[in-house]
Amino acid sequence: MRLLFATSEIFPIIKTGGLADVSGALPTALFATGLDIQIVLPAYRGILATCESPRLLGALQVFHDISCDIYQTTLPGTQIPLLLIDYPELYDREGGPYHHPQYGEWQDNALRFGVLSKVAAMLAMPNDLQTWQPDVVHCNDWQTGLTPYYLRQMGSQTKSVFSIHNLAFQGNFHADWRHRLTLDDQDFKPEGYEFFGHVSFMKAGLYYADALSTVSPTYAQEIQTEQFGFGFQGLLQHRSADLTGILNGIDTHVWDPATDAYLPVHYSVKKLRCKKEVKHALQTELGLALNAEAPLLGVVSRLTHQKGLDMLATIAHQLLESGCQLAVLGSGEPALEQQYLTLMQLYPVQVSVTIGYNEPLSHRIMAGTDIFVMPSRFEPCGLNQMYGLRYGTIPVVANTGGLADSVHGGELTAEGNVPAKMTGFVMPYHNPWTLLVTLREAIKLFANSGQWLQLQKQAMREDVSWETRAKRYQKLYDRLLAS
Repeated sequence: MRLLFATSEIFPIIKTGGLADVSGALPTALFATGLDIQIVLPAYRGILATCESPRLLGALQVFHDISCDIYQTTLPGTQIPLLLIDYPELYDREGGPYHHPQYGEWQDNALRFGVLSKVAAMLAMPNDLQTWQPDVVHCNDWQTGLTPYYLRQMGSQTKSVFSIHNLAFQGNFHADWRHRLTLDDQDFKPEGYEFFGHVSFMKAGLYYADALSTVSPTYAQEIQTEQFGFGFQGLLQHRSADLTGILNGIDTHVWDPATDAYLPVHYSVKKLRCKKEVKHALQTELGLALNAEAPLLGVVSRLTHQKGLDMLATIAHQLLESGCQLAVLGSGEPALEQQYLTLMQLYPVQVSVTIGYNEPLSHRIMAGTDIFVMPSRFEPCGLNQMYGLRYGTIPVVANTGGLADSVHGGELTAEGNVPAKMTGFVMPYHNPWTLLVTLREAIKLFANSGQWLQLQKQAMREDVSWETRAKRYQKLYDRLLAS
């Protein structure tokens, strides 16, 4: 079977969030099973210069006035062919894949990701670039949502899978974009790519793909409800037989406390005592008081309402007054950023806040903290809680989406033992006071070194790898081709 994997970001080349991690790790796991796979990605600024020996395959006439060069290289650290779409006018820019460095989203994102979607579909058709053609195109999030539509428009027999990583981000644009993107007017309707009078990339993917997947079983159910469906719940209920929830994994080679190049000291489930040295080094790096007994809470996240970090800010004073420490890395809503910066000013040796993206520091926070806090109001999957499990940093999470699927809560037995399946703490409700109670439960257990050690070992032994998940995707592809 041949698979084309279409994505707008991929680790280690370009990353804004979990989509990049999945796009780097899932194809690698699939390739390891022998699957014939290629990846297609826009050539954002600097990518061609940093990739190994990019080779020009030729050009594709995507729209009447846009011809893109297609280069082939390999995904760093693998032998997976990576196809890069080179069109400098759209992709060679400062800032991120989706945003201007100062002025919000790029105003031509519809065209930028319309080109990505169209190129992915064209690569599934006979072309002059290569004889390789996929049996299945795997599209990821709204940025590739038009690919299933273009496949049908061009009469392709190639099957398509559309993966929903976060339904809240939909790629909705003014109706006039349908002309620029050569979308047929007859399909601008509810039974098509139209969504409340807009061209919707997400709607196109949900409506036209042969199969739908999302990143956890619980999220697959949640998005069929009014609370989490963001207007698509009716369509998703209608297509429920085509929708599969497959929990993400993590790259256990990149995220491994026994080999992580970003850590000052390595440790494993058999050498957990060394984790305390990482904590000491992190406290030193961040200017926190050197106190091994103080529970050190970690946050690596977008600072947004969705992530529930306003709830943590609300109860932070109670936690800090009780002797906790807090290490925060991330960026997001300016008001929330300021709340955390103010906390750091008030508690300079207990709170560290780093605004921005810092991959090495994210690894050290994951390894050096004791408790990882993820009180998300909704979370399609989440990866950080799985990094926490892998690193023996016990996650405290909300009962939603992939958090509910990957972290197993519990209560001590009558004999005072940690339940055999417990790997973390799960908030039953979404409010600051439930978060405070749940964190206090974790902190109480942390004070008992024997129980805490047992919980850490159980968390670290949890299977969070991609191997099992990749097999489920293979079965999904096989079912598509069999049908």
